[in-house]
Amino acid sequence: QVQLVESGGGLVQAGGSLRLSCAASGSIFSFDAMGWYRQAPGKQRELVAAITSGGYTNYPDSVKGRFTISRDSAKNTVFLQMNSLKPEDTAVYYCNAAKRLSLYWGQGTQVTVSS
Repeated sequence: QVQLVESGGGLVQAGGSLRLSCAASGSIFSFDAMGWYRQAPGKQRELVAAITSGGYTNYPDSVKGRFTISRDSAKNTVFLQMNSLKPEDTAVYYCNAAKRLSLYWGQGTQVTVSS
């Protein structure tokens, strides 16, 4: 059973930074890709960063240049460094892992950016 555990959320002022962590129960290279999604109240869940097993990364324009996804294979952990945070980044952030046709999700961590 795959488990993903997020941490690092919290309250930060606009312009500040946070780093989210996602610890996987197994090797992160066993997944085809891992990513971070977010969901704000009343909105659909959206992708904010993804990294493939080969190291290719992808970001939507809304976070490009501000968010960076990275990984530490020794710790089986994927990170999301978020800089220059804006109030519109406020959401619950979820870690995701894809393996063949299966998707796995963490429980989510709240990020709140105050203006």
